[in-house]
Amino acid sequence: MEGSINSIETFGLVDGPGIRTVVFMNGCNLRCKYCHNPEMWCVQENNINVDELVKKIVRNKPYFKRNNGGVTFSGGEPLLQIDFLIKVCKKLKEENIHIAVDTSGNGLGKYDELFKYVDLILLDIKHVNKEDFRNLTGGNIDVSINFINKLNKTSIPVWIRQVIVPGIMDNDEYLDELKKVVNKIKNVERIDFLPYHKLGSEKYVKLGIGNPYKDMPEMDKDKCNLLYEKFINDYKN
Repeated sequence: MEGSINSIETFGLVDGPGIRTVVFMNGCNLRCKYCHNPEMWCVQENNINVDELVKKIVRNKPYFKRNNGGVTFSGGEPLLQIDFLIKVCKKLKEENIHIAVDTSGNGLGKYDELFKYVDLILLDIKHVNKEDFRNLTGGNIDVSINFINKLNKTSIPVWIRQVIVPGIMDNDEYLDELKKVVNKIKNVERIDFLPYHKLGSEKYVKLGIGNPYKDMPEMDKDKCNLLYEKFINDYKN
């Protein structure tokens, strides 16, 4: 079986614990207005088979062991290549490699099989209500909720990730609703706020794709940090 991979990053430090190999998988069924990886929206031609990808990842196993690292599957939306992902993860687990999946939960199912091999879920929260979720992403929040319901039946640790877009998420009303959402998710070990940035703007130009947020200012990092501190204090209480 083959999969469609956009790129592989070695020595990643922000997509899970320790030093990690990050595999960016093509394909996404959302069109987030703040997306900085539009080149991964569509599944390209399959360019690697299961054994080839496993071999590339296992090469970095000595670094994983020394730094409590592993592999993170990101994208795009890795759950859209679920059969390929399951086969790769099964082989990596035989190598005793820590496996994380960075996802919004907008996948195709077969989650129970995948969860057998996954050690960490990095869960991207797009929005907290159905209407705004659809407006922001073009998708259906119920698909993500279904994934969360399946995830809640496991003991897999979860790291929550929330991009903070100015004028949308940087207010008490949104953060109060976010707290309610997070409180419904089990095994949450960590919550991260990621300030919206425009590092992917040139990709839209290169691809000839309209950028809906081309005039949106970046999120002020200091304000984002203050919102995070307030949220965490409220969340813990």
